[in-house]
Amino acid sequence: MVGERSEEGFAALTLEGDARGGLEAVFVPEAGMICCSLRHRGEELLGQRGGLRAYVDHYSTMGIPFLHPWANRLGADRFALGGRQVDLGLPDLPLKRDENGLPIHGLLSAAPGWRVGRHVELDGGGALAASFDFGAYPHLLEAFPFPHLVEIEATLVEGSLEIATSVTATADVAVPIAFGFHPYLRLPGVPRADWILEAPVHERFVLGRDGLPTGEREGIAIETGPLGERTYDDAFRAPPPGTAFTLVAPDRRIELRMDSGYPFTQIFAPADTDAVAIEPMTAPTNALLAGGPELAFIPPGETFGAAFSIQVFEN
Repeated sequence: MVGERSEEGFAALTLEGDARGGLEAVFVPEAGMICCSLRHRGEELLGQRGGLRAYVDHYSTMGIPFLHPWANRLGADRFALGGRQVDLGLPDLPLKRDENGLPIHGLLSAAPGWRVGRHVELDGGGALAASFDFGAYPHLLEAFPFPHLVEIEATLVEGSLEIATSVTATADVAVPIAFGFHPYLRLPGVPRADWILEAPVHERFVLGRDGLPTGEREGIAIETGPLGERTYDDAFRAPPPGTAFTLVAPDRRIELRMDSGYPFTQIFAPADTDAVAIEPMTAPTNALLAGGPELAFIPPGETFGAAFSIQVFEN
């Protein structure tokens, strides 16, 4: 089931599962194709933080924003990449910076220009597909000179939402792949300290005070149990595809799976945020500068695809 509505004054498109799943997702193509709401039985499962208007006006992340052409932060504004020069110091870029002044979360935050190609009902739910032609925007290409087409397809059936993303190199230059998503997940009606977190990660990237990887890695095990006073802003190698990260409350369980194309993740759970972000990432933080075998390039004319899913269960 599909529909249309207004969210904080923006045109939004909805996907709704059948009564068995009780799940509804809301996307705003004109604001970066963000999923601004995911409701289960009428209760919000996504951290709203400053809300949709703050995301559009100040790139203050909320919901499930798309982070492209890189996720997390970068260590510099200007650097060589794939034989070309990236320049994020140009004026008038849609760019957010962290507390240290580093560029963070890409160039498509709240970006207009997404073209909806499909918004259709399916048996038990619906699907929404939209695309963004990065190569059609000179100011973006001047900063990140790799023409490409991005396509996002969201499918919601019963109690499951899948978000599949593809990047196609549309010119004669290979395109680096370092995008990700930032889902802020929450369990309504239950104190944050009582949420049970299961995060099946085993390798952590050691980060410096600037939030960038130092190059060191260490074994890690996150104990399954109540979140309590634990906080996270940590980078990991993701578990094998299809492995579930879970948040559990007495009445509800949320499972996030990195189904394909996401070998890395960041877990973000600060004390002052009533949400836990489990972030699918196609490359490690700062990969566009660090390079190496963990940064993939898509040859001209070829396509890279990745997908993650969120399932909601009643306990």
